[in-house]
Amino acid sequence: MRSARLTLALETGAVVLPDAGSIAVYRPRAGDDLSALPKDRLLIVQGFRPEHDAFAAQGYRVAVEGGQGHAAAIVCLPRSRDEARALLAEAAAAVEPGGPIVVDGQKTDGIEAIYRDLGERLAVSATLSKAHGKLFTFAAGPGLEDWAARLTAVEGGFRTLPGVFSADAPDRGSALLLAALPAELSGRVVDLGAGWGYLSRAVLERPHVKRLDLVEAEHAALACARLNVTDPRAFFHWADATRFRLSKAADVVVCNPPFHTTREADPALGLGFLQAAARLLQPQGVLWLVANRHLPYDRGLRALFREVEEIGGDAVFRIVRASRPEKVGVSRA
Repeated sequence: MRSARLTLALETGAVVLPDAGSIAVYRPRAGDDLSALPKDRLLIVQGFRPEHDAFAAQGYRVAVEGGQGHAAAIVCLPRSRDEARALLAEAAAAVEPGGPIVVDGQKTDGIEAIYRDLGERLAVSATLSKAHGKLFTFAAGPGLEDWAARLTAVEGGFRTLPGVFSADAPDRGSALLLAALPAELSGRVVDLGAGWGYLSRAVLERPHVKRLDLVEAEHAALACARLNVTDPRAFFHWADATRFRLSKAADVVVCNPPFHTTREADPALGLGFLQAAARLLQPQGVLWLVANRHLPYDRGLRALFREVEEIGGDAVFRIVRASRPEKVGVSRA
């Protein structure tokens, strides 16, 4: 979809890129075809580890921050309005003044609202519509400084950034899981998909926890976690949770796994987290899990763990304690 709009825009002259200089492409998705663009001039700016690695494997230059001095930029619109605004502000500051910034997104991602909001501040081009989305351009320069990403204080003294999961307040599922965690939690613990550190801080309030590994794929969320969790027992890993390895097996995994990266639910994503938890745990280890009730995890849990018990929750979420993983495969880091 994105490739069709970019190709059409370049072919029709709706987008004219400079003949020289780097082009920063903000937050493209792993499936996006960027072949219409000059690969040797691209910098892919992507902080989500699986997609970062996917572009790197294709030979692209990839970074988590865009830097400065680009000739042009392409912003692939995310679903979060605040994150979208922050990316546009970042691009406007990263591109040389007057350089083109291309904004591309699906209608379901709020492209029309962003076009309207930008048009109230800056001169924007006409839109090019194709494949249920739109593309337009504006020139780099001042005017979006108040859209830049800023740390926000939320309940409990935590700090978050635009676009991270549950940026406005602790997630209801995580709060339920926190309430269910036993006071005697001990040993080596992994927070799989740690986000900005809400569960991790609570885990470290247990005095018998020896070590906590926070595993998070979103770079911005992990940066927040580093601010929110300052206990020396905490270790931070920017990693795809489904591929993460430990040098020594964990005693406990706590997990509130994601179940989508787009608007469509993908239970296989959460199942990958459950498989990772079973792999990371020692033979008597325990997984503490919160999940939406509608997700079909029962068969996977019972295939991965000898003991599975629902211990709480509410009408939307359930809390599960699963122990004694069937297969323990601790790979050396």
